[in-house]
Amino acid sequence: MNEKLRILITGFGPFPGAPFNPTEPLVARLVHLRRPAFGDVELSGHIFPVTYKTVDRELPELLTKHRPQALLMFGLASRTPYVRIETRARNAVTTLWPDADHARVRKGSISGGSDAMMFGPHTAKLLRAADATGVDARASRDAGSYLCNYLSWRAIESTCSGSGPRLVAFVHVPPLPRDGASLRKGAAQRVTLEELVDAGEAMLLEMVKLTRGAMRDRSVARFND
Repeated sequence: MNEKLRILITGFGPFPGAPFNPTEPLVARLVHLRRPAFGDVELSGHIFPVTYKTVDRELPELLTKHRPQALLMFGLASRTPYVRIETRARNAVTTLWPDADHARVRKGSISGGSDAMMFGPHTAKLLRAADATGVDARASRDAGSYLCNYLSWRAIESTCSGSGPRLVAFVHVPPLPRDGASLRKGAAQRVTLEELVDAGEAMLLEMVKLTRGAMRDRSVARFND
C-alpha cells in the first residue's frame, strides 16, 4: 500500500439525559495521538449530533470525503460502568425516546430484512486489546435501540459497498464525572478518561493491524481473479 491507511474515529455529542458525552474528548485525544505506529495512518475524527437525520446525512458524506478503510465508533452507555465492545447491530429503533432534535421515529425497525447484522470476528480481537490495558471491557450483543445502534447498523451496511470501509466497530463507554464531580448516587467511578484513552489507543492499534490484513487479503483476491 503506497498511500496512508485511513481510519475514521467518531463519537456523539450530548443528548437528552446526558449533557456531557465523554466520547467527544475521547475522539479528540485519539485523533491527535502521535505514535510511530500511526506514522503512515491518516486519522480523522467526527462528532455526530444525536439525531437520526444527521447520521443519515453525515455518515455518507464522511465516507465520501475521507474514504476510510476502517471506522471506529464510540458512544455513551450511561447506565453501564464498563467498556462494551458491540458484536452486532439490531434491526430495532425506539419509538419512545426522542433524539436531540426532539424527533421520534414512527416504526420500531430500521429497515426490512434480517433482525441483526454482525460486526465480524475482529470484535473479539478489539476486546482482547482493550482488556490488556487493564480496563473492564466486555463483549455485548445489545447496542440498544437508540442512535448508537442506529449508527452501527448504517455503518455495517456501508461495508457492503465496494467503496465502503473494510472494517467497522462500535464501542460503548461509561459516563465520566466532569471537573471532579461525582457520578449519581450509588454509581461507582470505575473508568477514567485516561483509561479510556489507553483502551481506545489499544483498539485503534489493533484496527490498524486488522485493516492492513483485510486490505492485503482483498488485493490477493483481486490478483487471483
